[in-house]
Amino acid sequence: MSHAKFARRALAGMAVLALALMGLLVGSNQFGDGSYAPKLGLDLEGGTQIILEPRVTGNREVSPEQIAQARDIIVQRVDAGGVAGAEVTTQGGRNIVVSMPGTPSKSTEDAIRRSSQLQFRPVLAIAAGSPQPAPSVSPSASPSAPASPGASGTATPSVAPSASVPSANPASPSATNNSAIPGALTTGTTSPSPSPSPSASASPSASPSPSPSPSPSGPASTPAGDPFSLEQITPELTAQFTALNCAEEGSLDELVDDPDKPIVTCDADGAAKYILGPVVVSGDKISDASAGYQVGPNGQQTSRVEIQLNLNDEGAKQYADVSKKMVVLQQPQNQLAATLDSRVIVAPSFNEAILDGNASITGGFGIDEARDLAQQLKFGALPISFDLQTREQISPTLGSEQLRYGLYAGIIGLLLVVLYSLAQYRLLGLVTVASILVAGLLTYLAIAILGWSHNYRLDMAGVTGLIVAIGFTADSFIVYFERIRDELREGRSLESAVATGWDRAKRTILIADGVNFLAAIVLYVLASSSVRGFAFTLGLTTLLDILIVFMFTHPLVTLLARLPFFRDGHRFSGLDPQKLGAVKKTSYAGRGRFTTKPPRVAGGEGSAS
Repeated sequence: MSHAKFARRALAGMAVLALALMGLLVGSNQFGDGSYAPKLGLDLEGGTQIILEPRVTGNREVSPEQIAQARDIIVQRVDAGGVAGAEVTTQGGRNIVVSMPGTPSKSTEDAIRRSSQLQFRPVLAIAAGSPQPAPSVSPSASPSAPASPGASGTATPSVAPSASVPSANPASPSATNNSAIPGALTTGTTSPSPSPSPSASASPSASPSPSPSPSPSGPASTPAGDPFSLEQITPELTAQFTALNCAEEGSLDELVDDPDKPIVTCDADGAAKYILGPVVVSGDKISDASAGYQVGPNGQQTSRVEIQLNLNDEGAKQYADVSKKMVVLQQPQNQLAATLDSRVIVAPSFNEAILDGNASITGGFGIDEARDLAQQLKFGALPISFDLQTREQISPTLGSEQLRYGLYAGIIGLLLVVLYSLAQYRLLGLVTVASILVAGLLTYLAIAILGWSHNYRLDMAGVTGLIVAIGFTADSFIVYFERIRDELREGRSLESAVATGWDRAKRTILIADGVNFLAAIVLYVLASSSVRGFAFTLGLTTLLDILIVFMFTHPLVTLLARLPFFRDGHRFSGLDPQKLGAVKKTSYAGRGRFTTKPPRVAGGEGSAS
């Protein structure tokens, strides 16, 4: 392929890329606020400040270490959510202050402040999440039937295994049994029954104050300190369980999740309520979490979304011990509930012991929700829960005036580069101007699109990075043009000088941009959030500089070298061999005579005129 043909294709590809980015920006605004401007950061636009107050159990005190750990985790979540320029600080050694640009959505606030503490608790009792119509009393009902769950309209816990067998309840939510997958925490055949089984006979154990009764699983014989023991179901827990209506908004607002004590809670959608024992495996034992589609026993990927958990050595041992104990129990005591933020997301039963520390959670969530949950679990569980104390709008720390000054500085720097290019390279300097304009267009489109897709916000540090990038971009053109001039001084034709000069210049350009990009990565990873904006724009403009030089500047110069104005070395072209001091070649003409030839031009080898 000829150089000219390649140059035309490269320029066409650059035009297509620019049009595609414009189309993407226009299309994205059909679903956004209709603005084509980049989103601005906290220091330029202002935003929202929320103050989080820790929720503790009883008279416990929050330690500075817990607050520091919580702050670090919230910083990771804010950064992972694409909220650029957010600030997370502590207040009074107790509260955490999160300042975010713009107006974050409620889901963003909830994702930042909720504990995301995945815990594994044994199930002690299950009932419908909201009051159910009274089932008809069977002839075998005992005289205590009027005090039974059916008579009161609110299900109370029953320790009789038959009271929570889903197969006896036609209204039980449908689920797919995934018991063939080791370690799978699935709803399977252990879905909670929304109502007591019609076939379960009322017995003294179904009274408002349930007490353990002998059963084949033998939970009644376990000591009260055992997390699987039914002796933990006190009258106070029974009263909470009876009064709880999961359909009511805020029904769990007052819940204090103490890992050492049983709790009464609901599942994620409020269809069922539970009495759960103390935590047997805590969320801090999770070493990694990822989301994807589950692979079936035949090795084929299914449509079921799962969250895969990997436990550390201690967690794997605890999980193995728990599974070996619970696999011999009967329902519901053989169910292990996985709770997230104190709500049950799934409560499967064990059909085998899990010994390798790998678990899989499936439920009624989609792939995006599963990825969000996995991200929160991966970044760690907050050591304490937080309540929203205040939420208020805050003004920008710098404001539009500082942004205006930054734009003035960028314009002045751009004008200086343009003037220098025109003075040094004559009309060839217009290539520099055109390249910088294309680079500016692509940078603007990229930042605006990132603001829509990843909530990226341009702060003052980022503006500084864009201004500095003007000089870096100009350096690349200077290196290239000077290489071409060096080749012209050696007596090459312009087309040959462009090709040879490019082969030498591109290595220098790649090395220089590589150093800049490496510096941007180091700054972004190691520096504080106030410097990350500069590092990000520096890295972005460095990549765009390589794209512009390879796909726009070099192809454009290649085509200009074929025009007579540049090819013949016009004195205003910036490529006049005579003004550049091209070397005149002396050759032996025979019989002791030597001839001096002027530098070659594009028309051929060059001849004396």
